[in-house]
Amino acid sequence: YKKKMQFETIVSLECHNCPEVVQALNQICLLNENVSHEMIDGGLFPEVVAERKVMGVPTIFKNGDTFSSGKMEISDILEKINITLSPESRQSVSQEFENKIYDVLIIGGGPAGVSSAIYSARKGLEVLMIVDRIGGQVKDTIGIENMISVVSTSGPELADSLEKHLNHYNIPIRKNIKVKAIQKGEIKQTELTTGEVIRSRAIIIATGARWRELGIPGEKENIGKGVAYCPHCDGPFFKGKDVVVVGGGNSGIEAALDLSGIVKSVTVLEFLPELKADKVLVEKAEQTPNIRILTQIQSKEVLTENGKVTGLQYIDRSSGKEAILPSDGIFIQIGLLPNSGFAKEILETNKFGEIIVDDKCRTSESGIFACGDVTTVPYKQIIISMGEGAKAALSAFEYVLMNSKQQA
Repeated sequence: YKKKMQFETIVSLECHNCPEVVQALNQICLLNENVSHEMIDGGLFPEVVAERKVMGVPTIFKNGDTFSSGKMEISDILEKINITLSPESRQSVSQEFENKIYDVLIIGGGPAGVSSAIYSARKGLEVLMIVDRIGGQVKDTIGIENMISVVSTSGPELADSLEKHLNHYNIPIRKNIKVKAIQKGEIKQTELTTGEVIRSRAIIIATGARWRELGIPGEKENIGKGVAYCPHCDGPFFKGKDVVVVGGGNSGIEAALDLSGIVKSVTVLEFLPELKADKVLVEKAEQTPNIRILTQIQSKEVLTENGKVTGLQYIDRSSGKEAILPSDGIFIQIGLLPNSGFAKEILETNKFGEIIVDDKCRTSESGIFACGDVTTVPYKQIIISMGEGAKAALSAFEYVLMNSKQQA
């Protein structure tokens, strides 16, 4: 890519996603002299934040225009600026990977993917991992207190531990890459967004999930201008202001509690008649003076004025009446969407897009397994994903072993 591209990233020192985005852009700069990048600390340059109406970090500008706001992997950046490997680069980078037939290709680097990789390696299988990043969505979690035998840890710490354990087995990993499509068959062919094709006898899909969107007018247009999905990253921008958290599950109530120490007030909006969060979290929220909880609320539209969020229009489902809730920020915490788009053409999914699996993590296609938050397995928990990853690896080992015997 020969066009000049100048990137600027506005960050906050409290943001745990910012360093990865900055490093990703710096890596691109090192690989291409036509790309430049400058990091701007919003705390040191508040006038830049105000001038550009930034209400969330990291916010990336490309040649002066808004490029993105929020967490972004290097693979997402490359895809958005439409960069693929040249035939020459592809040949030099991927020859080692494309010439082999792996026993198992593992797609995804979260707890399920890492667990399946370690179990596969311990069984003596030839393994390759394709990942966006090691840790997956876990890396965005601040406090983890339900990992049995670990009293308390954080997402970044757990992600580091996962990577260290993974490295102990010397498993080849292709980072910052996504899968474009899978071609089924006795030898499966997986096409990457780089144009490479990886061949394997079995595949384990462990791609996890991403934040679910409300899908209402004004939501997407105002990400980084008052609409946010990460309270830890963007909360400091709303110090002393009134905010809304949409969603009354664990993530929503945890977000409200986190924000309550920074903002003036938090209003939690739940669609159902009652909150679905754990009792201990609900009780804590109810005892927090600046948290208010409203149930049976249907969000209708994000309202703005002069490029900034001013409130949320909603319907009170108990009365049917419409109303406007003034707010400086709206944090959306309504669950997750499975990252299964690349596999929907060949695998059965449910109405939520989750890959349907049986009790051995087998999908509708022979030799393709799935585990973790991308599947129909209930209760999206780290410890459950790890167990499902182990199960998928053992099932894949059984499949590879049986098929090798038949071919012999």
